[in-house]
Amino acid sequence: MTDESQNRGDDPDAALPRVGKKGAKRVLILEENGIARPYMRGIMVHSLMARGFSFEIAYETANDVADHIRGRRTVKRSEISTMVSERLGGEYEHQPPIPIPITVEVENGRGLASFSKGTLSQSLLAASIEPDVAFEVAKEIEVGLIADGLASVTREELRSRAYRQLAHRFGRRTAERYLVWREFEEPDKPVILLLGGAAGVGKTSLALAVAQRLGIRRVLSTDSIRNVMRLTLSSELMPALHASSFNAHRGALTPGENEEALVEGFMDQSRAVSVGARAIVERAIEENTSLVLDGVSLVPGLIDLEAYRSSAHIYFLLVARLDEDAFRGHFELRAKRQKHRQAARYVERMSEILTIQEWLLELADRYQTPIVDNITLEGSTLLVIRHVVESLRKESARELTEVD
Repeated sequence: MTDESQNRGDDPDAALPRVGKKGAKRVLILEENGIARPYMRGIMVHSLMARGFSFEIAYETANDVADHIRGRRTVKRSEISTMVSERLGGEYEHQPPIPIPITVEVENGRGLASFSKGTLSQSLLAASIEPDVAFEVAKEIEVGLIADGLASVTREELRSRAYRQLAHRFGRRTAERYLVWREFEEPDKPVILLLGGAAGVGKTSLALAVAQRLGIRRVLSTDSIRNVMRLTLSSELMPALHASSFNAHRGALTPGENEEALVEGFMDQSRAVSVGARAIVERAIEENTSLVLDGVSLVPGLIDLEAYRSSAHIYFLLVARLDEDAFRGHFELRAKRQKHRQAARYVERMSEILTIQEWLLELADRYQTPIVDNITLEGSTLLVIRHVVESLRKESARELTEVD
């Protein structure tokens, strides 16, 4: 028998954590895994209410248990369960058990923070996996931490466990995406994602979903930029700013009119708004803040990405709906649901919107801009995240090669 087992086996109090003056008066509950937690009536009340008991019964039971164990230093979890069972009878025994909250602390370089499945599963989304799967992986990691009886874990060890779990379930490539994004949580230069596309393709919803999963807090749209510019530039001075993207030329096309006028008006508007978009990008770079910017005015070729390569990880993707029937059906359904003029106007101007989309697709081909066919929000979100993280991986590998 080792010294440690002798100390912990003969005297259960020997392995207890040190407590301060306030904690010294509390009775400590010894869990089966050896971890000790203070008995708190509030937690007991919450646990019993979660099993379906009323507040009054839960409160009385918690007080009764507190009276029974008062004056003791430690009590086993099994004893607590027996006390509660004797008081509440079979009604308690036939209820599903409530999971014991773990108190593993994570050393994150700035101090200690309690382990959270929610926080971990959020970070796992960078591996381009679905949220419910990410939560399952986080739960498996939590089970491992409990089984190992850890009171604390370093951030590096937690990431290592996450990597191993992801690699086991999905393969090394998926696991590496998680690690790549973790390296860019506090980058030397920000990650900036630009999402362009015609009206109604789902850019904003996609931008919000990607930003949420990657933990990017700044999400903006060129619509807001255009609204600010409208306040400073009159319709006489800049008429293209005071119209929608699909009628910035001068209104609906007359039969037989050349579509060049439509594209020209759209490009005039986009050139004007892109000035403000560049200012937003440069401000994010100056503040070293990652950003997702979406908008119809983000057009391939109007923003020189190479000009920002040394100061930001910047990526441009074009969002589209390539199935025209599904695209039209999307607008018609939205018009029926929302019952306002804006949605109906999209249906009326569907031909103009499709013309602009075709122009954007042509520019994307010319400037080698990746295209996301937005069939489903979930699928597109995973694709965009995968593109960003894989691009970061390639950049990192290229920088290492240049250093060598």
